Amino acid sequence: MLALGIFVLAAVLLLVLTFMRRKSPAVLRSIDAYERLNHAVGLAVENGKRLHISLGRGNLFTARGGSALAGLAMLRRLAERTSVSDRPPIVTSGDASLAILSQDTLQSGYRAAGAEEQYRSTTGRVTGLTPFSYAAGAVPTIHDDNVSANVVMGDLGTESALLAEASDRENTDLIAASDNISAQSILYVSSQDPLIGEELFAAGAYVGAGASHEASLQVQDILRWLVILAILGGAALKLLGVNF
Repeated sequence: MLALGIFVLAAVLLLVLTFMRRKSPAVLRSIDAYERLNHAVGLAVENGKRLHISLGRGNLFTARGGSALAGLAMLRRLAERTSVSDRPPIVTSGDASLAILSQDTLQSGYRAAGAEEQYRSTTGRVTGLTPFSYAAGAVPTIHDDNVSANVVMGDLGTESALLAEASDRENTDLIAASDNISAQSILYVSSQDPLIGEELFAAGAYVGAGASHEASLQVQDILRWLVILAILGGAALKLLGVNF
């Protein structure tokens, strides 16, 4: 019942705050990595180059799918913003269902920009179905497809080192985040402005994906404070000798 109550509360807060954000956009704190990403998008269009977006290998039917969904929300907005470019973004992933969704998301972004005729399904690719085959298959994209920036967000492990090294060899920007501790440690020392922890799930809000993404950040903050208050309240009652 407690879990259901939290779910209902989160849903109600999300709906209310989304409505509020449509009228008054939220003021978000500055995150260097997302500022670098927005700058990289503009440069890619101006210089006739492309973005490489890697969504990891998270299966959407498991708990690891959350990071992939965050990446897809970001992808749609990036596809819309780069639709005027002669070189569309390339999306790589290590899961078949995620690749299909990435193709659909790219098409939605082009449709929203009124440039659906420029969409090519070959820009959404499965590069491997095991961790290292996925990374090894994505590396040639970094080297050979005139990429100006690499955006790596999703469920990755130690194979993320291959992507980071390839990006460094090509001297391209690397904006990266993962929900995996091993990948976080690698990407922290490899990327210019690392994203830490839950900053991964703020991607949609920071690239302008919509009011619901901004509202979701506020919902997270509210729920976090409720948990903190519950812990402090429980500790205080315990000190006072109140048993539950």
